[in-house]
Amino acid sequence: MSIKIRQIYCNLVTPVTTSLTFCKTITHLLFMKYYLPLFAAVLLLAGCKNEKEETTTDTAVTEQPAALAFENKEYDQKTNLPGKDPKTYVSISVPDAVGGSPAAADTINNKIFRVVRSIVYFGEKPTDAKSYKELMASFIGSYDELAKKYPDDAMSWEAKIKATVDYKTDSIINIKLHNYMFTGGAHGYEGDRSLLFNARTGRSLEYSDIFKDEKAFTAFAEKKFRTKYKIPAGKPINATGLMFEGEKFALPQNIFFKENGILLYYNAYEVAAYAEQQKEVLIPYSEADAYLKMK
Repeated sequence: MSIKIRQIYCNLVTPVTTSLTFCKTITHLLFMKYYLPLFAAVLLLAGCKNEKEETTTDTAVTEQPAALAFENKEYDQKTNLPGKDPKTYVSISVPDAVGGSPAAADTINNKIFRVVRSIVYFGEKPTDAKSYKELMASFIGSYDELAKKYPDDAMSWEAKIKATVDYKTDSIINIKLHNYMFTGGAHGYEGDRSLLFNARTGRSLEYSDIFKDEKAFTAFAEKKFRTKYKIPAGKPINATGLMFEGEKFALPQNIFFKENGILLYYNAYEVAAYAEQQKEVLIPYSEADAYLKMK
């Protein structure tokens, strides 16, 4: 106890009222010396904790990446050679990934371009064009060269690409790429491509990424295909005139995710003659879910 407190104690008299004054004085001095600093320290710590929590929350919100989005891009070019319309032309419409992870957006955009490049060309193999502008110039240039060489036989060419985001979730982005090409002959070629991407990384998805057991799903899909196209279970898959390689059912090159199920899509020429056009089977999610890793 301090000297000041002892002096107060010695000077106090014995009456009850004086004792009460002594107790109040002692309590006040103890509170001022010991408890008030402790109470202030507690308030300071609480304030620091709240500030830290607010800072952490603000940082988390700031660091969260924006969602991946798509903007439509249009590219068009026609031949400059004289002649009646429709002249030879290229028309390309594609979704351009923006926002989100720059690496994921670049991966998706580069994949879309490579697929378009594998379609829009004339000759034995695709060009090595590095942009849509170069790709169109190459196609138009090929036509101009032949038209100048054989003016009497020149027919207008067509190259049309229209790609759209057909399905999008937190896990999968499915881009449908519709294409039509005509470079002479009896008819052009029209088809659909399915481009499947991991929505977070932009990486192209393989069937092994999508299905828990690809072999089991293939067997299930064959039953659905046979039922739709009336192919008896005991007969070869090509018994009705189809053209599956090696007489063995196989999943198509293109599978689309739809709002109501998985669409197996075979373009013309893949498993049937051109006259029969495409073959497709829609499997509802109520039946497909058991085989899916993601959707």
